[in-house]
Amino acid sequence: MEVPNTMWGFRSSSTLANIFLLLLVAMIFSVSHISASKQFQNETDRLALLEFKKQIYNDPLGVLNSWNHSQHHCQWEGITCGTRHQRVIALTLRHKHFSGIISPLVGNLSFMRFIHLEENQFHGEIPQEFGRLFRLRVLNLPIFNSSAVVVISVAGNSFHGNLPTNIGLTLPVSQPWGKQILCLKGGNILDNVLMNCQNLQYLDISQNNFTGIISPHFLETHSSLIYVGLSENSFTGSLPPEVGKLIHLADFNVSHNQLVGDIPMSLADCSNLENLFMQANFFQGTIPPNLASLKSIQQLDLSSNNLTVPIPSDQGEKH
Repeated sequence: MEVPNTMWGFRSSSTLANIFLLLLVAMIFSVSHISASKQFQNETDRLALLEFKKQIYNDPLGVLNSWNHSQHHCQWEGITCGTRHQRVIALTLRHKHFSGIISPLVGNLSFMRFIHLEENQFHGEIPQEFGRLFRLRVLNLPIFNSSAVVVISVAGNSFHGNLPTNIGLTLPVSQPWGKQILCLKGGNILDNVLMNCQNLQYLDISQNNFTGIISPHFLETHSSLIYVGLSENSFTGSLPPEVGKLIHLADFNVSHNQLVGDIPMSLADCSNLENLFMQANFFQGTIPPNLASLKSIQQLDLSSNNLTVPIPSDQGEKH
């Protein structure tokens, strides 16, 4: 006797059972695939961290002893993982007195958001693979002087080589960095190194030997900047009117450079400006009277320039 067709077109209970079995296998395979994918990604993070450890030849405090197979890498000292995917999001190893180099496999930690490595003795090149960390928000590299062409160090480290051109970093100004010196010969740091960092909020490259101009395009495309520290360098040229595009700017320090020309009136558009330091340059002309509209200003230093005060006009006081 023939079994009547159902609304699904199935002719027997065995067919339904087969379909159900296939669906069940597909679901199990899918879950297994997702689980394997996550495990693979976690393994990528673990291997990158082990390679980082391998490049540390001196660990006087035994910090990396916990980096072993007896526990998950998210439990290792200095490692923070996200709660959802268990991917590494922070590497916090400040003040550990390490000696060694930074492995380029750090660039495989694709979920990394925060790196803190100050007060160690790293040397060698800054890995270009850092440029792959597109989620990176904080790269805390306090800077130490050296005679190398390019030197970045983490309070006593000495990195040599070229800076990655596509690091997206946010430097927290509140950190107790100490002396910060970075020496780069040739090129324009703002255009060549930091141009891709369009989410930049805190920029402090003061007390260096940077040269070049303050690029109008850089100012125009980095409107998220809150803190800008360019003091004690050798920047030349004028301060572009595009500085007025920095609508979130609270602190602006270009003191002790070789900047010339007028102070742009557009600075008054930075309505959140609290601290403005432009002393010891070659600015000339009249101090823009609309700077008086900056209601949040707390500190203002325009001294050691060739500026005149517009009021009172008969007492052109020099600053």
